[in-house]
Amino acid sequence: MARTYIEDLGNHVGTDVTIHGWVYNKRSSGKIKFIIVRDGTGLLQCVMVKAALPEEVFEKFGELTQESSLKVTGTVKEEPRAPGGYELEVKDLSIIHIAVDYPITPKEHGVEFLMDRRHLWLRSTRQHAIMRVRHYIIKAIRDYFDSNGFTLIDSPILTPNAVEGTTTLFETEYFDLGKAFLTQSGQLYGEAAAMAHGKVYCFGPTFRAEKSKTRRHLTEFWMVEPEVAFNDLNDNMDLAEDFLEYVVSSTLKEKASELETLERDTSYLEKVKKPMPRISYDEAVDILRKKGIDFEWGGDLGGTDETVISEQFDKPVMVHRYPAQVKAFYMKRDPENEKLALALDVLAPEGYGEIIGGSQREDDYDTLVERINEHNLPMEPFEWYLDLRKYGSVPHAGFGLGIERTVSWICGLDHVRETVPFARMIYRNTP
Repeated sequence: MARTYIEDLGNHVGTDVTIHGWVYNKRSSGKIKFIIVRDGTGLLQCVMVKAALPEEVFEKFGELTQESSLKVTGTVKEEPRAPGGYELEVKDLSIIHIAVDYPITPKEHGVEFLMDRRHLWLRSTRQHAIMRVRHYIIKAIRDYFDSNGFTLIDSPILTPNAVEGTTTLFETEYFDLGKAFLTQSGQLYGEAAAMAHGKVYCFGPTFRAEKSKTRRHLTEFWMVEPEVAFNDLNDNMDLAEDFLEYVVSSTLKEKASELETLERDTSYLEKVKKPMPRISYDEAVDILRKKGIDFEWGGDLGGTDETVISEQFDKPVMVHRYPAQVKAFYMKRDPENEKLALALDVLAPEGYGEIIGGSQREDDYDTLVERINEHNLPMEPFEWYLDLRKYGSVPHAGFGLGIERTVSWICGLDHVRETVPFARMIYRNTP
């Protein structure tokens, strides 16, 4: 009999199917036994009735343990009280493998215990739901850009120079060419591609050797970075809010059951609609001071600052025009105030902090050379980047969205370590 997946059982009511999966749980009430089976697409209650089965099949129930693998055949019945709304009246059952002493039991376990066994923890209902939401968010991101005329450009992971600060680089030896670094961002390469294709995005892993232990930080994370030729800061903000609305609204629609599993209160997410509030850095500072925070103008916003600011709004808020001294060398200065960079951060509500960071880029050759020198960066690795300002330079802008922070926000998680299959943090690089 052909293999059937649990998520497709609605198409097979009244017919016999074969499910391959693992034992999630089981219980017995004498002559009727129940096995909850998972197959990666859902949970299914399998009912074994003693009078309807050969004795050797019925007795296999006693051998089964949590996470044992099996193949079970039976008739699909509608059952609103069962997980997924269907159950299977078992006609045959084959054991593939018996799991012995599976370490993650229904009792409470500490986070470190579970993270050490992340390869097994991924099987739990909660982690399964998070990964399915993550998968869909990535799909929605690609769908948005692909349907809006953007071209995907894959940027290199090994790079010869820093994009952000040089203190957060992972360094390696690169044959006879000296040192190379794991990328912090694909942005610079995205800028080059935008001059060829107009609208592009890169999407891949990025790395920051930042010694941070906060719930928002990983050393390896995924980021999507659109870049658009001829866009200015306002265009960049328009793109960011349109993009966010699409990703959040489509995830709410398509992954409602997973968000329900996670017991996510979606009321804030339902408010992620255009227009989104836009405030200047100066206005953000005023908010902080009115809330009793002694914030000095010129500093970057910390996690607590971002939380206080976002609490004043019921949807993501855009903060723009930061002090240039706390932003990257490539950000264009505000023509009305040289002390400000045409930068953009999007802060998620509910204390989830920055999920988007971007800017209009400096498009003047001489000014960019000056900025590189101001930041004490070596000129040679940026010669190709400077070429973009020599041959048909145009205004352009873009941003980066961190996948893990976005998943954390949409799922309502306390820590980003659960948003990626295998987290890499300053104190963890296993399993």
